[in-house]
Amino acid sequence: MRRRPSLALALLGLLLSGSLVACGDGDSSSATDDPSTGPAVEGAQFPVTVPHQFGETTVAEQPERVVSVGYTEQDILLQLGVTPVAVTDWYGDQPFATWPWATELLGDAEPEVLSLQNGFEFEKIAALKPDLIVGTNAGMTAKDYELLAKIAPTITSVEGSTQYFSSWQDQTLQVARALGREADGQALVDEVEQKYADVAAAHPDWQGKSATFSQGGPYDGQLYVYPDGLSTDFLTELGFVMTPGLEEYAPEVGSQAEISAENVNLIDADVIVWATENPEQFDELQAFSTVSKLPAVAENRSVYTDEVLAGAIYFLTPLSQLYLIDRLTPMLEAAATGEAPREYPS
Repeated sequence: MRRRPSLALALLGLLLSGSLVACGDGDSSSATDDPSTGPAVEGAQFPVTVPHQFGETTVAEQPERVVSVGYTEQDILLQLGVTPVAVTDWYGDQPFATWPWATELLGDAEPEVLSLQNGFEFEKIAALKPDLIVGTNAGMTAKDYELLAKIAPTITSVEGSTQYFSSWQDQTLQVARALGREADGQALVDEVEQKYADVAAAHPDWQGKSATFSQGGPYDGQLYVYPDGLSTDFLTELGFVMTPGLEEYAPEVGSQAEISAENVNLIDADVIVWATENPEQFDELQAFSTVSKLPAVAENRSVYTDEVLAGAIYFLTPLSQLYLIDRLTPMLEAAATGEAPREYPS
């Protein structure tokens, strides 16, 4: 998922997007010697062969030392009952690169924290002696894959994906396949999709309303706004229709629209979701160009997230989306009726 943070460093990524570049450094904590595998793992069957964008990988037996070299895969592993011996930091300075929606599943484990700021840390990864490497949201190249596969069986994105894109559903199932748990991965996908469907059914008035999703503040004099289909499923699954035409302002396919000050009016909609991450960014947003005069802003039809809720949108895993749906739904209810608070969440 592409995300340009309020920091001076732009992140590449993927995910549904996906486009990211890690901004934290490696954590010095020791990797867990005996990673936890939940009881459901007992149902896995091996060997399994997993096709992916660089060929196929066979996992001969139940992995016991899993390293996640992508930005978000730890969520999926934890939900499937596997505690990785190493995770990769994206942003947010979260303990062990694990956000609040996943900390309960992590428990007392202290995985090694890797960084992608200067590329894959091959030596550190090798020293962890993994028996499975997972990188479905890592921006992995064919050369990266070749080097990682020499260390341990490596699973990357599905066939047909690009370096920085595969859907959250595909990523979830790909990780589950590597664990011999495809049916359990499908159950995670089904749970999220059903939750979206239930909320949409409970809010028929949302059907067909226009919506815009934007990062929380200007960066280098521009707003980075998501065209339809790029990190916007969390709104369209609820019945909203994304503001059209924004892709014309994206420098390349799969990237955000870059909206300059004179074009701010293009993003107005029935509802706008702003991924604000701190009070300072909120203030900067309100002062940028004509944002404060947009009808969706002036008439209290805008949602402003906090850092964790913004992170849940960007992470786009089954676990983060369950967190997101529970917290965003009442905020959208208020925005749809013009009763949303025009302030950073306290």
